[in-house]
Amino acid sequence: MRKLYKKRILVPVIALAFLIVGSSYKSDFFEIAKQIEIFTTLFKELNMNYVDETNPAKLMDTAIKHMLDDLDPYTKFLNEQDVEDYKISNAGEYSGIGALVRSYKDRLLIVEPYEGYPADLAGLKAGDEIIQIGDIKVSEFDDNASELLKGANESEIEIQFKRQGKTQTTKIKRAGVEVDAVPFYDMVDDKTGYIVLSRFNRKASSQTQAAIIDLKGKGATQLILDLRGNPGGLLSEAINVTNLFVPKGELIVTTKSKVKKFNQEYKTKNKPLDTEIPLVVLINGRSASASEIVSGGLQDLDRAVVVGARSFGKGLVQRPLKLTYGTQLKVTISRYYTPSGRCIQSLDYWNRDENGKAVRNTQFNEFKTRNGRTVEDGGGVLPDVQIAALNSNTLVDALDAGNVIFDFATDYYYKNPLGSIADFNFTAKDYAAFKTFATQADFSFKTKTEVILEQRIAEENKLLGKEVQEKYKELLGTINTSKFKALDTYEAVIKKKITEELIPRYFYRKGLYNYNLEHDEAIQTATVLLSDTNKYKNILNN
Repeated sequence: MRKLYKKRILVPVIALAFLIVGSSYKSDFFEIAKQIEIFTTLFKELNMNYVDETNPAKLMDTAIKHMLDDLDPYTKFLNEQDVEDYKISNAGEYSGIGALVRSYKDRLLIVEPYEGYPADLAGLKAGDEIIQIGDIKVSEFDDNASELLKGANESEIEIQFKRQGKTQTTKIKRAGVEVDAVPFYDMVDDKTGYIVLSRFNRKASSQTQAAIIDLKGKGATQLILDLRGNPGGLLSEAINVTNLFVPKGELIVTTKSKVKKFNQEYKTKNKPLDTEIPLVVLINGRSASASEIVSGGLQDLDRAVVVGARSFGKGLVQRPLKLTYGTQLKVTISRYYTPSGRCIQSLDYWNRDENGKAVRNTQFNEFKTRNGRTVEDGGGVLPDVQIAALNSNTLVDALDAGNVIFDFATDYYYKNPLGSIADFNFTAKDYAAFKTFATQADFSFKTKTEVILEQRIAEENKLLGKEVQEKYKELLGTINTSKFKALDTYEAVIKKKITEELIPRYFYRKGLYNYNLEHDEAIQTATVLLSDTNKYKNILNN
C-alpha cells in the first residue's frame, strides 16, 4: 500500500513544480527549487507516515488552492470538472435541469428555475432546498453537489427537496439548456429600443446584433444597452459588442503584463452596425470585467452616455493555462486599460489590511475621453448620470450575503398569490413586514463608524484608560441597536432588490424585464435622456 502512495505522489508534485516554476518568471531559480524540494519531502513523509490513510489527490488540491489564495481571487486551479464548467460557461450550452442553483456546504438551493426547462416543468420553485439527488444525500456529498444535476439529455433523476418545511419528491428528465447572452429585448416606446445583455459568452455579439437589427426594424432610432448585473466573460466578445457601435480599427483595450507576449492592443476588426444611433449603457455594482470594457470603452470614445451606479472594478485579465491530466491554471496575466489609458481595477490584492483583505483604491488619476471629458481610473466605471437607487452599501450587501431578501421573497410568494403582473404592488405595509423579518433574521453588518471605533479600540487598547474604553464600547452598543434605522434610509434601494426577487417568482425573468420597461428608474432616465437631443450631446461634449 505504501508503494502505491509513492507512485500517486509523483504526479501532483511534478504538476505543482511546473505550476510554481511557470508562474515565477523573475524569481530566483535556486529558491524555487529549494521550496519545491521541501514541499516534495513533506508531502511524501506525510502520506507515508500519517496515522490514518490519506487522500493524496485531495491534499494536493487543497494545497494548491490555498497557495493561490494569497494572490487575487481570479487566479484559480481548475480540476477536470472545473475545466468542463468553464467551457460550459463560455459556450452557453449544457445539459441539466435548467435552473440557477446556489451551492452551500451541506445543501443546494434553487435560486431560479428557467421557464420551460425541466426544473420548471417538474414544479421546482425558487427557495426549494434540494436535500437528495438520486441515492445521494447532499449533506453527505463532499464536492459541489450541483454537478449531480447535470447529465446526458433525456436521463432521469429523482430529487428530494424541502419547501416551506415540507419534504417532497419529484422526477426530472434532463435536457439541453441554452444560456442566452441576450435574454430579452423590446421597445420601451415607439422610438427607444432596449436590450438586456446578461453575459459575454460566445453568443453575446451575434445576439446583440440580431436584437439591434430587429429593434430598428420596429422603429427604434435610439438604444438602451443594459449591462447591469453582467459579470463579464470573453474579452473577444466585449471587443465585438463594442465594434457594433464604433468603426473598424478603433483601439478598445490595451493589456499590460510582465510577460512581453501578453502585452497586446485589441482593436475592432469588423464593419460596425451603427456608429450614429444615440446610445445609453446601463451599469451597476455587479457589472464587471467585459461589461466594464464595453461601458468604459464606449464612454472613453464618447460613443455612449453611461447611466447607473459605479461598476464593480475588475481590471484584471485571466488566461487558462493547460497543466497535466486535464487540469488548468486560470491565472491573472495582465491588467487591461480602456482607450483613454485608465485601468479600472478597484481592489489592490497585492496590498492588504491587517485582516488580510485587499485594499480598495482611494486615489484616482484623471484621464480624458476623445472629446476631452474627464474620467477616472481605479474604481470601476463611474456613470455620466448616476442613479441613487442602484448604489449598494454595507447594509444591502449584508442582506444579500445573509439571504435575507431572498428568504423574505420566498415567504412572501407563498403567502401572497398574484394573478397578473398589473396587480403587483409592494406596499408600505409589505415593507414594514420586511423590516420586521430583517430584524429577526440571522445576519450582521457593520457601519463605517463601527469599523473605525473597533480599530481604534484594538490599536489603542493599552493606551486608553478603562473609563474611555467603556465609553467606546457603550457607543458601539448604541450604534448596534440603532443601525437598523438604515432600513428606512435605504428603503428605495432595498425595495428595488425585493421587487427584482419577487416578480420572477410569479412571472419568470421575462416578467421582470417587462415590468422594468415601465417602472425601472434607470430605464426611464435613459429614455428621457435619449429623447432630449441637446442634453445627450452636451453630456458627450462637456
